[in-house]
Amino acid sequence: MSEHSTTPGTGPDLTGVENTVGPTSDTVKVEQAAAESERTSHGGGLMSGAFGRNIGLVVALLVICVVGVATAGDRFASVDNLVTILRLASIVGVVSIGMTFVIISGGIDLSVGAIVALASVWASTYATQNMAEDTSWLVMVFVALAVGGACGLVNGVLIAYGNVVPFIMTLAMLASARGLAEIISERRTQIVRVEGFKDFWSADVLGIPLLVVIFALVAVAGWLLLNRTTFGRRTLAVGGNPEAARLAGINVKRHTTLVYVLVGVCCGLAALMYLARTSTGSSTHGTLLELDAIAAVVIGGTLLTGGRGTIVGTVFGVLIFSTLSNVFVLNNQDSSTQAVAKGLIIVVAVLLQQRLARRSVST
Repeated sequence: MSEHSTTPGTGPDLTGVENTVGPTSDTVKVEQAAAESERTSHGGGLMSGAFGRNIGLVVALLVICVVGVATAGDRFASVDNLVTILRLASIVGVVSIGMTFVIISGGIDLSVGAIVALASVWASTYATQNMAEDTSWLVMVFVALAVGGACGLVNGVLIAYGNVVPFIMTLAMLASARGLAEIISERRTQIVRVEGFKDFWSADVLGIPLLVVIFALVAVAGWLLLNRTTFGRRTLAVGGNPEAARLAGINVKRHTTLVYVLVGVCCGLAALMYLARTSTGSSTHGTLLELDAIAAVVIGGTLLTGGRGTIVGTVFGVLIFSTLSNVFVLNNQDSSTQAVAKGLIIVVAVLLQQRLARRSVST
């Protein structure tokens, strides 16, 4: 090979030293890491991969259901209670889908609950509802999604281009968004009075509440985005090795920003679902929602260090927590007991993740 020969996708080595290891090897590394993550997400590795984790989640959900039937009987097994579980899971589920992308990319978002509150308040202000009554209730939808996306954009830009640690940036957004929601609403509950909005969002689709249908559609869209698009492959690559992803030609900063915008839009949608379920906009909406979302994502098998995760696992994680809470409520257990149980489940899930990670490295 000549002194200034190049490999596909690289430029000549300006130092005069043969450049056959740098970007090319990193490109291969990124492609291999993304392919391995994708195989794992599709069920590679059998019991140590996504297939094994999802089977474990199914078993865990079935065990909780058996306990529910044994302790609450027909009250748990009724169709109405099943619909209740799904309706309660829908809001957390939508946010958890967006959170899955953030954590896979190697980040974290502690501000989702506060963003939901801010979007719900802004979409239900007197001015916004007046505009919606004069034109269309879609104005409220646009405002909620725009507020959520804007908050995600601020998070993403400062994290990606300002080099602010995600934990610190989203913690600051948590405080700021919640505070702004309190200022706008003057700490008062804002009643939704736009009839068109309430009629649409409270409707059923073939007997299934619209909120549940939205959760299902978001889950399907999230699965397709993660497993069938370049965006999903880049998310896995950025979370697995951001420097190698950069050398492979991925604009890591832009992609990181887009991931936070995505979770912000999910928060805006969750705010609309809160408005539909409670007919109110409030600065208290979404309290501790970030903990429930992160817990569901971790339970679903997404690594907190990034680079691996599944939407199916996240959905099961949401259903496990929602069903568990329902069983506790039916058995008259207080919220403190529920919190302890959730904490134990999270610890067990993280320990299992570490064990599976060590096993995969050793093999």
